Amino acid sequence: MQKYTMIPERLLAEGTITTENFFAPKRLSEEEILTTHTADYWQQLKTQTLPRKEARAIGFEMTSELVERGRYIAHATYECALYAQQYGVAMNVAGGTHHAFADHGEGFCVFNDVCIASNLLLNRGQVQRILIVDLDVHQGNGNASIMADEPRVFVFSMHGAKNYPFRKQLSDLDIELDNDTGDAEYLQILEVTLPRLINKFAPDMIFYQSAVDVLATDKLGKLSLTIEGCKARDEFVLQQAKAANIPVAIVMGGGYSEDIEDVIEAHCNTFRLAQQLFFSELIE
Repeated sequence: MQKYTMIPERLLAEGTITTENFFAPKRLSEEEILTTHTADYWQQLKTQTLPRKEARAIGFEMTSELVERGRYIAHATYECALYAQQYGVAMNVAGGTHHAFADHGEGFCVFNDVCIASNLLLNRGQVQRILIVDLDVHQGNGNASIMADEPRVFVFSMHGAKNYPFRKQLSDLDIELDNDTGDAEYLQILEVTLPRLINKFAPDMIFYQSAVDVLATDKLGKLSLTIEGCKARDEFVLQQAKAANIPVAIVMGGGYSEDIEDVIEAHCNTFRLAQQLFFSELIE
């Protein structure tokens, strides 16, 4: 949880961003929640009556504050998409809660922010086709389940084969990686796959889950990327989005290295790259 304050503090201190780059998100309404989550699940969250077993699957102590936090995070991801349409890229310092299903949460995820944002954009006619690029080390099983019957959303997940969730859902494209996959192999696969998806599916919005649990130092990851490899991954995704003139909304996802410095540095690289690639000309 420390990273959610440490990331903006570092970016501000080093001058990558200023306070003017931040926005305070609005709170997700009940109507917006119900575009994606079931009424029964929402009622259990709202009244704090979630069964103990289901609360345990989420992994956090179930409190009204946790639910409120999730409402702001999810709406922030939607607002990021709108800002991305205006500026090319926008980023949620949190988000990426891709293990939340329509009727339950798990894996530290209460609401599914990217799926909620996607449904809001589609329902309001703000986009036509969405590509979810999920590069968290854990498969976005909630994304796959929620969007299984939505042809306007393509879910691409590249993740560890032998990692949580151990019962995986079927995304539109799943690429499963062996333990200890390193920079070269990882980047080669991504560099072949992503341009093909963009060309074939022709999205007008990309949601990018830029998790840093792919690092070799991650306690839960099982892959072997370096911080530089993780940075090269982000740079490639952002370059592809910019070259195709597709707005990209970025959420952070996981990061569980023993040394939090690794987590913060890898996440901050994503912000630095976005600033360089999309706004350096404006600064100059």
